Amino acid sequence: MDTEPFETAQESGYPLVRQFSIFMENRVGSLLRLTRAFEKTDLHILALSAVDSVDCAIIRMIVDQPDEAYLVLDQARFPVCESELVVVSLPHGKRALLGVLAALMSGEINVHYTYPLLIQPLGRPALAISADSRDAAVKVLTEKKMTVLDHADLMREY
Repeated sequence: MDTEPFETAQESGYPLVRQFSIFMENRVGSLLRLTRAFEKTDLHILALSAVDSVDCAIIRMIVDQPDEAYLVLDQARFPVCESELVVVSLPHGKRALLGVLAALMSGEINVHYTYPLLIQPLGRPALAISADSRDAAVKVLTEKKMTVLDHADLMREY
């Protein structure tokens, strides 16, 4: 029986961005300890989101060099997992966010969470989006003439 390799978003050419989720205790100084892990490197944190509860926190981040950042996080003994996000450059105008969310809703795409980038790739604000279907999100956003970014677009800042 011939088997074909599974098609993934990366293989199909969809622009995606790698994200790290770091799990840590919700204690004073934990976020500082995390950012200090990058202090003596040439790595840059491009986006950061912190979600906390009483006893733990999830820090989500996008960095400019994910392979090297993973090694730094591993050496610092942070429990980390990796996933892929859709990052969209916000269109011009005061209803940019509304336009992005309306486009996703038109495709019946559920948004799990979003957070802004600390940089402005291509000179415009950008939004990281975790959606239930990355493929469909990319398709809908590009059909609506929105600019979906990949990691190379983020690297152009540095």
